[in-house]
Parts: sequence; C-alpha cells; structure tokens
Amino acid sequence: MLNKNKFNLKLPPGSIEQNNDNDNHTGTDTPQRKASTGATGSFGNMSFESLLKCIQELDMDDTQRRRMEIFLVQKQQIGELNADDFEKLGELGAGNGGVVNKEKHKPTGLSMARKLIHLEVKPAVRNQIIRELKVLHECNSPFIVGFYGAFYSEGEISICMEYMDGGSLDLCLKKAIRIPEPILGKICSTVLKGLAYLREKHQIIHRDVKPSNILVNSRGEIKICDFGVSGQLIDSMANTFVGTRSYMSPERLNGDHYSVASDIWSLGLSLVEMAIGMYPIPPPDPATLQKIFGQKVEGVSPSPTSRSPRSAGLPGEPRPMAIFELLDYIVNEPPPRLPPGVFSPEFVDLVDRCLKKSPNERADLTTLQNHEWIKRAERENVDIAGWVCKTMDITPSTPTKPSAEGNS
Repeated sequence: MLNKNKFNLKLPPGSIEQNNDNDNHTGTDTPQRKASTGATGSFGNMSFESLLKCIQELDMDDTQRRRMEIFLVQKQQIGELNADDFEKLGELGAGNGGVVNKEKHKPTGLSMARKLIHLEVKPAVRNQIIRELKVLHECNSPFIVGFYGAFYSEGEISICMEYMDGGSLDLCLKKAIRIPEPILGKICSTVLKGLAYLREKHQIIHRDVKPSNILVNSRGEIKICDFGVSGQLIDSMANTFVGTRSYMSPERLNGDHYSVASDIWSLGLSLVEMAIGMYPIPPPDPATLQKIFGQKVEGVSPSPTSRSPRSAGLPGEPRPMAIFELLDYIVNEPPPRLPPGVFSPEFVDLVDRCLKKSPNERADLTTLQNHEWIKRAERENVDIAGWVCKTMDITPSTPTKPSAEGNS
C-alpha cells in the first residue's frame, strides 16, 4: 500500500480513504417558506416570463428554442413537487451516493429522472442544500439536463430532472465498445457549449465531467448533468462514494487552486476513454491497442500494466491500481494520448491540448470551440439520434407539443 503523504495527493471527494468532517456545520431549524424546507417552486426565484426571455437571448436554433419552451411549459404545469406524486418505473443507475430512478409524475403523466440521495445531516444543512439547488432552476440551456425541482422526504433529498431515454455515455460505451470519432465530435462540441454556458451565464465550474455525466436521448440531444452548484451537497456526500477511476486534473489532485481548466482536462480524458473503449490510465500497451483496432499501432511505448477494453478476446484485466497509485500516476506520469495513425490529426491535436499537465498550458473553452476538429464536427451531418437508438436499442421518439395534459 502506498503512503498517501509520500505524494502529497488529495483523494477525490468521496474516496473511501478520505475523511471529511462535516460536524462543524451547526444551526437549528427555523421556520422557512416551503420552497426552502420542502419542494422547490416551479422556477425558484424567477418567473415563467423571465425564463422565457432568458432562453430567447441564448444562441440556439429554432428546434432547440421550441424544445426549451415546451420544457418550461411542462415545468409550469407541474408546480411544486411532492413524494406522493411519484410512481417508480425502474432504476436508471447508481453512483455518487445516490440512486437514479425513472419515475412517473402522476398528476401530469410526465416521465422524470429522480435522483435520491440519502444524507445523515442536520436539518440546517439539509435546508441549505435545497436552497443551493434552486440555482438549477435558472440553468436552462439545450446543452444542460432540465431541472424540475428538489425536495426532502423521509431522509432523502430528491433531485428531479429531465428524463433522457438514451442514458449516459458510459452506458452507451458498454454497448458500443467504442464511440466513433464523428459522434465524439458532436459530443465534444455540445459539452463545450454546455461548459461555456455554465461559466458565462452562471459562473459555475462543472467539477465532474465524465462519460456518466453526459446524457443522450432518442431525439439526438446531448446534455451534461451533475455539475456542482451546491457546495454543501458536495461536502455532505464526500464520504459516500468509492471509486476506482479519477477524471480529476493534476492540479485538483495536488490540492492546488483550480478553474474551468480542470473541466477541460476531464473532457480530454473522457474523449480518450470513449475513443479507445477503456479508461486510459495507465495507457494500454501496443498488443492491446492492436487487438482494439485490428492493426499495429506505431509510436506507442509498452506499458508495465496493460489494460483491456470492453470486448471479448482481449488480454485479461490486470489487478486494479490502488487509489493512491492511480492518483500518483495522473500527477507524475505523462498524460494519456490518442494512439497515432488511428484517428484524425485534428482529433489527436484537440485531445493533446486538453491533456496538458499544467493548467496554464491547457487550451481554454474559446480556443477549443474554434478548433478545426470542432468546426468540422459542427459542419458534418451526423445522425446522433440514429446512433443512440441503434446502440441502446430504443424506439425513436416523436416530437412533443405543449398541452394541458403535460407530457404527450
């Protein structure tokens, strides 16, 4: 077992060996209006008219604007959320201290993704989390998963979000084995737009960019979720997650100051993982790469620990890296790269610009949005909806219209 002090590293929030003491949060419950202690109102502190005006000012096409307006109409019809109004339809996934279910909102018939987080915290902390989550009411963008509201019931905080029937990209990756470069181009373009929206409109850093936090649906939409708007929730969940991977940037692992540049690192690492079909730290050796791509890959040095992708007939999975061994590798070893000769030079270049060890050398959001690979991806006609439906074996969705009944 490696000594964590040897490398002066910080564990990611929630790692099993991290010990965050949240007992310093004190306070007693005081009477609050319902939106603070229970369900949040339909739009938090903003009116329906104000939100409509905000989305009119955003850079989006007519289809995206229409869908945003439909979402806001449905949200207005829902009103305040209550635990008794939900019927569980199935489980979508689990992680980061909570389980996510597909649930039916019985009064409107609308399907939602409901994330339930069990927290043993004091009432004052719980109420602060609910208040902080209300910021999500103002995060309305075609590149961000829609937020219906949050409430507390029977020891759990519920966060109710737009249901994305294609699921997360980590689930898509399990089915697809690898995600094609043209699809990744559209994904990267959208994620960059979402990160830019959060940064420019709300001064928010995502803090947790990874495939499981990028969702897709049968309409071909790509949206990011689970960004850190509630510092209190992040602190309270710090001891609930045990992970074997880290998408954190070297500066975050070192405990240094970090900015949106840390999200750029996480995006680059996610792109490599989705392109080659495996978490790229440590990097796969030449034999594994040859089996992945069916050709010899030049210019790749052998790795002492080969890693096998998600497909049959490849080298066996080696022992998992100890958490501090992994973090030390991220901080002190060369960053991952896409194998040369397999992907376009522009894609390789963009990833290299994302995965600079020093945040000062990393490309910023504007530079990446103007990168030739992104510009080419935006020009190309790529059937994201068809790929999602085929990969996840789901039926293409039909357009929805706002109605008195809510979800159509």
